[in-house]
Amino acid sequence: MEEVKQIVTDIKNGNFSPVYFLMGEEPYYIDAISNYIEKNVLAEEEKGFNQMVLYGRDITVEDIVSNSKRYPMMADKQVVIVKEAQDLSRTIEKLEAYVLNPQLTTILVVCYKYKKLDKRKKLYKTVQKNGVLFESKKLYDNQVPDWIRRVLKGKSYTIDPKAAQMLVEFLGTDLGKISNELEKLQLILPKGTVITPLHIEENIGISKDYNNFELRKAVGERDVLKAVKISRYFAQNPKDNPTVMTISLLYNFFSQLLQYHALADKSKFSVAKALKVNPYFVGEYLVAGKNYPMKKVSQVISLLREADVKSKGVGASNLPQGDLLKELLYKIMH
Repeated sequence: MEEVKQIVTDIKNGNFSPVYFLMGEEPYYIDAISNYIEKNVLAEEEKGFNQMVLYGRDITVEDIVSNSKRYPMMADKQVVIVKEAQDLSRTIEKLEAYVLNPQLTTILVVCYKYKKLDKRKKLYKTVQKNGVLFESKKLYDNQVPDWIRRVLKGKSYTIDPKAAQMLVEFLGTDLGKISNELEKLQLILPKGTVITPLHIEENIGISKDYNNFELRKAVGERDVLKAVKISRYFAQNPKDNPTVMTISLLYNFFSQLLQYHALADKSKFSVAKALKVNPYFVGEYLVAGKNYPMKKVSQVISLLREADVKSKGVGASNLPQGDLLKELLYKIMH
């Protein structure tokens, strides 16, 4: 995120690079940088003749080079943006000759999503030397709530940790999807609002009471009645609550619980750091640690592995997903 801010700040200050090669698994930041350049580098009256958007599936590297070597018309710069450049992965190394001696009146932006350049090859090294090489890395699940908090803080909002966790569990690590939902909330809620689970339920449609977060908590507390209620809700709404995802999240929880039992220092911030969770949630691990000794945790992990295989249709082809989850929960909590 700091690297993105620096790139945008340099562009705002007129410190342009002749080449921006944006690559990596997370498309959100690639789009953010390229969109910023597309909207802000040239004045509106300059864009007609001096801004071009190309798509990798429709062009060759030679087309990129020939367009980049043009001179701007009645402007100081021209902008050439290549979207979906990963479609040129087999020939992208040919761009090295241009990057070695780029047209200084051109700003070339290459959006190379879901892939990375080979660090051992010339193009990677040449872009590093003569342009901006940015790798947009995928965030881990445990990093996304903090990303949500930082984004909202920049817009003068705060968010309850449980609400952030609900978004992650429902939308995964797709920053684009999460950003879209946050923008919807910002349209509805005034600045300064603390976004709560109720806001998430009312405006995004994720139940604040019947979700994987609440199921995990119920299992940790060995609250059988609550866990059964949630599993029934999941069975009635299978598209929004796939069993394979629930099993995966429970597996992560009990894996962390195994780590918790191995810790010598079980103070709040030590546990949060070791398990890479928000301190807000440490209490859940303290309760679950008492309810599930290390031996039981090991057994539960075995049960979850077995259920994961069954949820994917191996050895349980005729068992409904809802029944599979109920059976699993019974075995875990008894």
